Amino acid sequence: MGRHFGDLAKIRHIVTYSLSPFEQRAFTNFFSKGIPNVWRRFSGSFFKVAPLLTYLIYTWGNSVHEQSMRKNPADYANDE
Repeated sequence: MGRHFGDLAKIRHIVTYSLSPFEQRAFTNFFSKGIPNVWRRFSGSFFKVAPLLTYLIYTWGNSVHEQSMRKNPADYANDE
């Protein structure tokens, strides 16, 4: 009648248990369910995020281009 299965403990009507790290299966169904789930979540959010990222990259590129086209005032300091 001891505590065997995962060290069962009853604390104020809450039953908790733990498993040994050697009993857990870290990559269970990784290839059969994990990769399709990643693809489903990526394709579901891609068309929501891609326009925003495209806009941000476009505006950043334009601002960097405008800054690179400016003349350096230090180059013309001694022209007088």
